Amino acid sequence: MSRNRWLALTGVAIASFLGCIDFTIVNTAIPDIQQSLGADIDRSQWIVSSFVMALSACMVAAGRLADLHGRRRIMLIGMAVFGLASLGAGLANGMATLIAWRVVQGMACATLYTASTAIVAHAFSETERGRAIGLLFSANGLGLAIGPVIGGLLVAAAGWRWVFLVNVPLILVGMALCLRHVEESRGADEHETLDVAGLVLLAVALTALLLAIAEGGKWGWTSIATLTSAAVALLALLALSRVESRMAYPLIRIDLFANRRFLLASLATATLACFYCAAFFLMPLYLGQIRHQDAAAIGLLLLPTTAVMALVSPQIGKLVDQIGTTWALAAGFVCLTISALLQAGFGPDTAWWQVLAAFAAMGIGWGAILGPSTVAALASVPTRLGGVAMGASWTLHNLGGAIGLALATVIHQTVSGATRAAPDVRFLAGYGASMWLLAGLSAGVAVLLVLGRSRS
Repeated sequence: MSRNRWLALTGVAIASFLGCIDFTIVNTAIPDIQQSLGADIDRSQWIVSSFVMALSACMVAAGRLADLHGRRRIMLIGMAVFGLASLGAGLANGMATLIAWRVVQGMACATLYTASTAIVAHAFSETERGRAIGLLFSANGLGLAIGPVIGGLLVAAAGWRWVFLVNVPLILVGMALCLRHVEESRGADEHETLDVAGLVLLAVALTALLLAIAEGGKWGWTSIATLTSAAVALLALLALSRVESRMAYPLIRIDLFANRRFLLASLATATLACFYCAAFFLMPLYLGQIRHQDAAAIGLLLLPTTAVMALVSPQIGKLVDQIGTTWALAAGFVCLTISALLQAGFGPDTAWWQVLAAFAAMGIGWGAILGPSTVAALASVPTRLGGVAMGASWTLHNLGGAIGLALATVIHQTVSGATRAAPDVRFLAGYGASMWLLAGLSAGVAVLLVLGRSRS
């Protein structure tokens, strides 16, 4: 074991931190990106959804590649690609180029997320492992929490391009530490192989599904393009189910979803991602377009959500031991419902305490669901299937985020485009409709969780 394992942890934590901060740092820059590149809200949502889509498609495959070919090797490749993609995104001169680089960023981030925990677990003994992994997850939570603030400050000081370019020097530091201090490790059986067919079918299904949802309003819901995209998604999912059921080492264990407890836990984590990806895309637009706040102020105003989430998440574990995961999850979705209902009523003159209260309620719900949904998923399957279960659960988490963002954007565009009122009035109509959708989803999942518990 390396004597410099804490330096190894630092290098890995830098990479994982950057992967997490990229979830939230971009949101505060979206109003400026729209203005700079001349994009509407429909195209702008692909800045986020393309990243999440690529992450969803590659998450399980990245973990399998790391186990097969070496976690250190795959981690370093992912860090190099992430740095290159960040540079490309920062220098992009059009939306198509920026979105393409965001896809590459998402693919690279899949390796940063999946390999980091396994590397840290290998580097530390049992007596230090819990502390080390706890520090790694704290770095991840910090990245999510301060992303909007850092993004706002960078946009205000140097422009939107620096929310991407700032990754380059930091990832180089992380790579230097990992090159020197991280030892190679593997976790797969020597007979295991990468499920290429499953990977391709999953990528095709996700891409076609998101295209149908995100572009259906523009193409027409009964147009050939929309129906073809939906049909391709359905056929790919059916083929994926058939292929995976016959694979010795499947990408996703389809039979896991026959387990009601695992299914409910996965539904919870997917709905959480659906909520925060959609809301976190729209909230900065409300603050910028309707409340006329600059990027730095937007970042600070979003802090009640991310900071509260980071504070609540570690503490919720104590409550889970007392009340169980179901009630913690249900309470979290009640908080998300309250947040969405409050936001549905936002106007140009809504009191700031109401805005901040709605944002804080979202943070409480986020923190109350994130950890318990993972605990519930792991507790629902045998220990030997824990890694596979986490891969499937996190794939659904990221897929939920991409679908939520696409749905919210479509509803916003459809409702706001149905009236010829002033631009601010149209924006608020779309914003309110999107929040009503998120409130309904959150309330529905809370009810399903309670009903599922009573039937168990």
